Amino acid sequence: MIIRILVSVMTYPSLSEKHLETVCTAGFREDGSWIRIFPIPYRVIYKDFNTTRYHKWQWIEVDVEKREQDDRPESFRIRNIDSLKIEEGILGKVKGKNTDWEPRIKWMKKNKRIFTNMTELLELTYQNKLSLAVLKPSQIICVEACDLRKKDDGKTIEKYEIKLSKLKAKYQADLQQKKLFEDQQDINDSFRFAEKIPYKFRYKFLTEDGRERNLMIEDWEIGALYRNCIQIYKDEKRAVQSVIQKYEGYAKCDTYFFLGTTYEWQKRNSPNPYLIIGVFAPPKHRQLILDF
Repeated sequence: MIIRILVSVMTYPSLSEKHLETVCTAGFREDGSWIRIFPIPYRVIYKDFNTTRYHKWQWIEVDVEKREQDDRPESFRIRNIDSLKIEEGILGKVKGKNTDWEPRIKWMKKNKRIFTNMTELLELTYQNKLSLAVLKPSQIICVEACDLRKKDDGKTIEKYEIKLSKLKAKYQADLQQKKLFEDQQDINDSFRFAEKIPYKFRYKFLTEDGRERNLMIEDWEIGALYRNCIQIYKDEKRAVQSVIQKYEGYAKCDTYFFLGTTYEWQKRNSPNPYLIIGVFAPPKHRQLILDF
């Protein structure tokens, strides 16, 4: 089926044995309901075919079908990548650093289900009634950073490097195979895998149930922010503190979390199946009116 999606979530690229690298994209349908499309080899597609990229808060039109191996209600896959159409303009984007929040808030309200109680959200999740949601924390306590090189004696990073090495070899082999049958000038060999961020960041916060929660932040922006800070400061400690400062600063805004489960954690009925896959933080004077 062909549907329009207002992209509101893009996760940081992750390695994939089948697609080399994938990005999870989620957004609002025209009726305000959530939809997830995965897998999307986002950066691979645009490097290979030199097409225009879609961005957050941009409308796309695409032919999708339900993912058979994923029974979460919002999970779909692209049936035909050639069907992808990107509409001009990014919703709410204006010249300079300012954002026109009103059109984005309109689509937030159209979703009609903004949770303020994490316990209530989890109960519905365990019933497999949803796996994507908007959550408003009652209090943001802090942002914490975890150095993955110290986790499990560095095994997390080691496993990543091994997988990355294998995928790089596979990619180069595929390129050489193409060059045997096609004009070398037509082969795009400039693709570079996204840099692994050596830190995981998480929010510690409260909702109306009064329980303290800790959720990892997996949106594209936090990875890009860390990489930019490293380039500026050339110092990991300063880069990490800058990321923490930026995300803790959202506590001064009317902040909402876009949440998404991982398939594995949801199927295991994990007590904490969600990740923060997007942060929506309009200024307080533009705060949403919860009138539904």
